[in-house]
Amino acid sequence: MTTTPFFAIMGATGNTGGKIARRLLASGARVRAIGRNPQKLDVLARAGAEVLAGDSRDPAFLAQAFRGANGVYTLLATDRQAPDYAARQDEEGEAIAQAVQASGAGRVVALSSLGADVHEGTGLIAGLHRQEERLRRIAGIDLLLLRPVSFFENFYDALGTIKEAGMLADTVAPDLPVPMIAADDIAAAAAQALLARDWTGVAVRELLGQRDISHRDIARLVGTAIGRPELPYVQLSEAEMGEALVGAGLSPSFVALYLEMTRAFNEERVAPRAGRTPGNTTPTRFEDFVPELAAAYRRS
Repeated sequence: MTTTPFFAIMGATGNTGGKIARRLLASGARVRAIGRNPQKLDVLARAGAEVLAGDSRDPAFLAQAFRGANGVYTLLATDRQAPDYAARQDEEGEAIAQAVQASGAGRVVALSSLGADVHEGTGLIAGLHRQEERLRRIAGIDLLLLRPVSFFENFYDALGTIKEAGMLADTVAPDLPVPMIAADDIAAAAAQALLARDWTGVAVRELLGQRDISHRDIARLVGTAIGRPELPYVQLSEAEMGEALVGAGLSPSFVALYLEMTRAFNEERVAPRAGRTPGNTTPTRFEDFVPELAAAYRRS
């Protein structure tokens, strides 16, 4: 008799977790969807998932959530208003590592990032390096570290500036080709790995999106889709960007780490280990995502 596989998925109301949960449910697996907001989890409950709401910094809650699962998907939730963002990353990361050990989870897929092999100087990504190291130290688990790159979905945050200031703006160099990826492609890779159980020990899989693309090209594609074909991309100074982000309500701690990360991009210190290959290239083009972004722009 075949036992139905059972998976525990963190971040089930976020960019990747909900998509993973739906893919696993569609495969016939049992899913325990984990998040902070019970109302937002309702949609997955209606789809057939068991849902658990609680604090991702509570190791006892997470151990309960992970217990009994054939595979666990973990990530560090993003609280961009945390007064000390790095400390928040570490607090949550410690809770996850303790919960994996206490629950007896034997197979873990962990969302990390390209550049997490570098231990410092990469801002937000350095916190993911520390989390990788915590998980690597847990004896006896099969650990898959997924290292994607910038999400297409990050550009939702830029829609206000596009509408109000008539430009796409960041500190990344305008013509620097950057690997970017759709969250759904990450979800596909994570769900496939959980179902296939096709690794042992510690494995790393980089996910580089369909191609590298510059912010100037992003502005052209988005501008065309929203009826503003001359939409410029403007590279701001770190001081200008920092002031804008803090003014938007993000914590100075988060902003400093964000600027350090984009500086690492500009200096090309965040790079794939083996270049772009068929194995780390994913199918969704930025052009495929633009209609969703344009629709959100029109609603905003």
